[in-house]
Amino acid sequence: MNFNTKVIHGGQHHESATGSVNVPVFLTSTFAQKSPGVHSGYEYSRAANPTRQALEDSLASIENGARGLAFGSGLAAIDCVLKLLNPGDEVIAVDDLYGGTYRMFTRLFEKYQLKFTFVNFDDVSKIADVITDKTKLIWVETPTNPLMKLVDIKAVVDIAKGKDILVAVDNTFATPYIQRPIDLGADIVMHSATKYLGGHSDVIAGALIAKDAELGEKLHFIQFASGGILGPHDSYLVLRGIKTLALRMQRHSDNGLAVAKYLENHPAVDKVIYPGLESHPQYELAKSQMKEAGGMVSFTFKSGKKEDAIKFLEKVRVFTLAESLGGVESLANHPALMTHASIPAEKRAELGITDDLVRLSVGIEDAEDLIADLEKAFS
Repeated sequence: MNFNTKVIHGGQHHESATGSVNVPVFLTSTFAQKSPGVHSGYEYSRAANPTRQALEDSLASIENGARGLAFGSGLAAIDCVLKLLNPGDEVIAVDDLYGGTYRMFTRLFEKYQLKFTFVNFDDVSKIADVITDKTKLIWVETPTNPLMKLVDIKAVVDIAKGKDILVAVDNTFATPYIQRPIDLGADIVMHSATKYLGGHSDVIAGALIAKDAELGEKLHFIQFASGGILGPHDSYLVLRGIKTLALRMQRHSDNGLAVAKYLENHPAVDKVIYPGLESHPQYELAKSQMKEAGGMVSFTFKSGKKEDAIKFLEKVRVFTLAESLGGVESLANHPALMTHASIPAEKRAELGITDDLVRLSVGIEDAEDLIADLEKAFS
């Protein structure tokens, strides 16, 4: 199947008892057995639920993986990946990443004797410099949040090859419509399905997709034993969102480019960070690795003042000042005060997450209305 067909039909089946075209929401914790230990494939909904299973099969299909798993949040999915590791293992992670991921790595899992090394992946050769015989995982986020840096996934995979190191990619910003890390050699793909997969800002969810069945079974055991599952109703909402993923992502990308070009020519704007602009330092990588550039745009002010960013954000009306991203509606965010506040100020300064940085999640409204809203907010 091609992608537009996969998002609707990939891994899906009509419900066997009634022929329902859409998977029902199975609001049940347990399932009747014919005889002790003899069941229809479902015993207890923490292990498997038919609605969640339909979503997980869809996830595997759209990312070209062997096994999909759905979690109660993106962080629950990351938690599951880290539980593959043992005390003393080392993780190499991209330095510019979601604040919640950084918080989980440094404030939760470091105390269980996992070591995290944060590296600028602009030059992937730097990864090889910090690999040791204890390195077991390389954590990639591309595009990164909020600085929209790109990571050459295939180059990272080549560095890890033959070293018993897993490569995991947070594909939240791009989605499989734009880039498919497993096709580039990654072992695990992670999503905050709250964002573009769900697509309507009405659900909190996470996802993992494993490249092979053996790894998928290991992750499923952790999901089952730790209990961070996604409920059936939320599973239905994400599955419904996936059906329009291709249409939405193309619109997000078209609007994202239009907004980025507008910002690039605005006299109050210093720097616009968007992979679809030729001014992006990794524009060529974006063209080779990504189908489109997506709907996430970050920018800074020529004044460099936090006050100007705050004033701008207080004046938007079509854009909504809120955390999160990836919904049909456009959102505006101040990373230093909102999504990345958990990262220490000195670390933010080192990365380039300045106090005048604004991150936009460009929705699927009419681009003309979005640009007019931004123009008013600058005035």
